[in-house]
Amino acid sequence: MSKAGYTRTINPLQFSALEPKRFEDLVRQLLYDFRNWRQLEATGRSGSDDGFDARGWEVQFPNAALEDEEETEQDRIWLIQCKRERQIGPAKLAKYLGEIPEEERRHLHGVIFCAAADFSKVCRDRFRSWCSENGISECYLWGKAELEDALFQPKNDHLLFAYFGLSLQIRRRSDQARLRARTTIKRKLKRAFEKSFNVLIRAADDTDYPYTMGKEEFRWWVFSEPRLTHRGLELNWRRHYAFLEDDRWDCANAVNIDRSSPISDPWRGSHDRSQELDAVSGIWGALPDERKGYVSVTGIISFDDILEVDEVGDDITDLPHIFIRLDSNNVHPFTDCVVDATPDNDLLPDARCEYFPRQYTKPVTSDG
Repeated sequence: MSKAGYTRTINPLQFSALEPKRFEDLVRQLLYDFRNWRQLEATGRSGSDDGFDARGWEVQFPNAALEDEEETEQDRIWLIQCKRERQIGPAKLAKYLGEIPEEERRHLHGVIFCAAADFSKVCRDRFRSWCSENGISECYLWGKAELEDALFQPKNDHLLFAYFGLSLQIRRRSDQARLRARTTIKRKLKRAFEKSFNVLIRAADDTDYPYTMGKEEFRWWVFSEPRLTHRGLELNWRRHYAFLEDDRWDCANAVNIDRSSPISDPWRGSHDRSQELDAVSGIWGALPDERKGYVSVTGIISFDDILEVDEVGDDITDLPHIFIRLDSNNVHPFTDCVVDATPDNDLLPDARCEYFPRQYTKPVTSDG
């Protein structure tokens, strides 16, 4: 079955949540590399601004000396207006533009009007017409979409973080770090598997190891045949005798025939299972060869949940120790499992029959 895909997106930036002066600061900082400015003033902070929230002098001839910070007659004057409002229609836009004194309009080369709104086509047409009627050579109407476009450019990532606490560059670096950590873990696992057929899985936050304190469910496990796959670290979890036919099946999944010996697993390895195993083996052995099979449960641990690999082991066991991130209420270390039959069988729940005595069977679940 194909797995549903999900896309992680970023919510619209909340420009209206900024204080008015902070919104002006953001726009002004976005404009620093918009043109070659001799000077860019935050005039709106002083109160009486003649309709200017910011005013800039663009250097018209870049080859001219720029040591003098005073504006010259050759510089182009720009007006920048900032409105934090979420809705601005054509009438309100015309009102704001009309508040610019006529004396100031005559000296303007360009106008930039920025707002936390989505401007309609009518607004944009009115804005261009007003600028043309007033002899303004360049005009830019920046709404919410244009501001977001500017902030999402890599060069402005520092502004995105400073004003909204969001950084796309940090996200990318986090992804790179996660991938590097995953490939490092895989290399360590591969080296560890070359030395051992079994591994010890341990919860990273467990402090009881190696003492069970009389508990039946402690947070470390020994498993065999570790292998690296596209799904993660796979381990033999359980293996059971099975009765398999084309249209029905059963398995003695209360008895794990792959359970470790006391030598490899001093905690869960069983000394006295011969009677149980002999009983199940006898029932299974009475089957015709074409009906004999096995049901295997493979446990999967995500590479992202593996925190460290200790290839050396300790004085209790020299098996490689694999430390994983694990919730305290988990009774096994796996995030997923795969159930397979040999020979191949779909193991449909409705097709399960009762061949083995009930004391040797249980429902097939994600708990193995």
